[in-house]
Amino acid sequence: MRAFKKYQNRGFTLIELMIVVAIVGVLAALAIYGVRKYLLNSKTAEVRNAVGQMAKDAKAAYERESMPSTILAGGASAAVSNNLCTDASKTVPAAKTSIAGKKYQSAATDWTVDEATFGKGFACLRFAMSDPQYYMYDYKGVAGAAGTFTTSGYGDLNGDGVTSTFGLSGAVTGGVVFVSPNFNEDKPEE
Repeated sequence: MRAFKKYQNRGFTLIELMIVVAIVGVLAALAIYGVRKYLLNSKTAEVRNAVGQMAKDAKAAYERESMPSTILAGGASAAVSNNLCTDASKTVPAAKTSIAGKKYQSAATDWTVDEATFGKGFACLRFAMSDPQYYMYDYKGVAGAAGTFTTSGYGDLNGDGVTSTFGLSGAVTGGVVFVSPNFNEDKPEE
């Protein structure tokens, strides 16, 4: 009976409890940091995917036949039929305040503004987004044998007025479109 009584009075000491609380505190701090990094990565994945897709679309637009649909006269020839898309008339959304610390739902017409002008903007790229977006997108392109383009995404995830920038650029060299291998990122965690 004496041995049974010995185990009834047993408990945790104050030091043991303090060690457990300290360990739980350290694990909670690491978890908060990890979750914050995970959320930031998931939000910046949008811009990396979109900017990368625009660069692929610019390359594909160059490869498409882009000569006008006019009828050629007998014995005539058409001009160069491979061209990069030229600048988009406007960014989507039109102002950075639309994405500062919030999401923006673009309308289908935001992406087709340049549809009436042959070889221009997002309509030429055939690029559009239907999901809400954290970033503002832009496309700049110069057509021609030595054409260049830049696809860009701008964001302000925390709404503090500091803008992050993501971009990819490309150029036509010897009739082939080359795209930069890495993103140009400025303040990606803003």
